[in-house]
Amino acid sequence: MAPPKKPFHKLGATARYLRLNPDSAKKKRDYDTAYHATSARKKYRADLDRERRARKRAGQNLTGKDVSHTKGGGTTLEDSSKNRARNRGKK
Repeated sequence: MAPPKKPFHKLGATARYLRLNPDSAKKKRDYDTAYHATSARKKYRADLDRERRARKRAGQNLTGKDVSHTKGGGTTLEDSSKNRARNRGKK
């Protein structure tokens, strides 16, 4: 079951626009679906999933953490809030 929708006044600019323009929201959903279905994205996700499973098997506590790619191409554990906040649009 999907979580309840946020009230309109708590949405960011893009989310507000997409809520008011269903055609644009559908276009974005279609684009996102196609983007995440590309072989490069699948490989990226598989790499992180593989690393996460290995770390879990090794006994590391992964609660609240993401396995994140570093600039050098490796992976590291990072707070999920820090990882997901990087490269977001800033006001």
